[in-house]
Amino acid sequence: MKNLFKLISLLCFTGFLLASCEGPMGPAGKDGANGANGVDANETCKLCHNPEVVDAVAVQFELSKHNLGVVAEEEAGNTGCSPCHTQEAFKYVCENNIPSTFALNTTTGKYSNSYATIASAAIGNITCFTCHSSLHTTFEGTDFSPLTNSAAVSMTMWGGAKTINIAQQGGRANLCIKCHQPRPLTKSSSTSDGNVVDYVALAADPNAIFYDSSVGNAAPNVVIPSYRTHVHYGTVGAVFAGVGGVEFPGGDYGSSQHPAVASCEDCHMAAISGAAGGHTFWAKGNFNGCNATGCHTGVNANSDTFWKTPRADVKALLDELAAKINEVGGGTPILHSEPDAESNLWAGNTTGNWDGYLNIYDPSTNPGGVWRNPAQSNSWTAAQKATNAALPVFPSLTNGVMGAMINFQMCLREFSLGIHNTKYTKALLQNSIDVLSASV
Repeated sequence: MKNLFKLISLLCFTGFLLASCEGPMGPAGKDGANGANGVDANETCKLCHNPEVVDAVAVQFELSKHNLGVVAEEEAGNTGCSPCHTQEAFKYVCENNIPSTFALNTTTGKYSNSYATIASAAIGNITCFTCHSSLHTTFEGTDFSPLTNSAAVSMTMWGGAKTINIAQQGGRANLCIKCHQPRPLTKSSSTSDGNVVDYVALAADPNAIFYDSSVGNAAPNVVIPSYRTHVHYGTVGAVFAGVGGVEFPGGDYGSSQHPAVASCEDCHMAAISGAAGGHTFWAKGNFNGCNATGCHTGVNANSDTFWKTPRADVKALLDELAAKINEVGGGTPILHSEPDAESNLWAGNTTGNWDGYLNIYDPSTNPGGVWRNPAQSNSWTAAQKATNAALPVFPSLTNGVMGAMINFQMCLREFSLGIHNTKYTKALLQNSIDVLSASV
């Protein structure tokens, strides 16, 4: 009897507890028959995620160099380089309108490039979200736009003093140029203030001494030559736009029609042909963009007027300018040559297979260098220092030679042998040749 009493008491207590936990009654629900139908999420996703749209793009993107991710991994954590090599850093500089100016630290008297990200954002392989900033917001086809950047691009090579703006098609080419532009050539932070080299001054006084070999790694030399004295690799944006080179007096620096009527995607994202076009971003061997409505007709790899002749002309000018630059070495080239196409992206674009680097000794990056490094590192071994000391002293450079080297790098590394902007390319090369012919 006691057990029965306990059981009844427990049940009563439990019922009371459950009743006490119950909240107030909610509002009456809608009649299911009369309520509005919801959106079928699966059907919305399939607007993009189908074989003709995203699935096709994903297959194309697998062939793109953007998809490799090797450099993104190498540059992860590097706040200065990652804005052009990692997704989150690129998104950061675009979202925050980071300027490409050089800021002066009034305490140290040194300049630093403002165009950088923060450490927590210096990461991420390039993906769809790098360029398409609105993906997965409405989950409809409109999410492909806007792009992460379509605004005019302030040139970091010029410390923000010059701007590139390819306005047609809503500035879509500016997305590409945001990264595919030259890096600045900066002054030494130990012998000078670390600011951008003044390209206007190089052009205005080509005979002035830029680097004095008798002084070497000390002031007043503002740049100490090394194997990697260069403006990096993405020079195509500047050359395509017809802006940014060291413009020595001479021939006309006008542009071809491309920057006025075309966009990067017209050729690099043209209708697929083999492994080129679309989201592969390759243009090599694909002339669909050239032959699009309103552009050229009948252009192919055998076309003289629009392909073979201009490329041959630019190659000849590159060869001639390289020879003029190398004359500074008195019989030993100062430019670095590399015939291996995997190591030199521009192998074959010059007869000498020049890659734009200087052939200065460095035990890690150029152990076969033939010129003495003016600024050997304290971290080198005794044997490496001895190797360096045994090499000939790297020669002095004038403003004209330095400016010509910049122009050589820009016109070699835009990759197309002048097709992007034949007129501007030829002017940079020919005027550099004329300056060196008059001074060297």
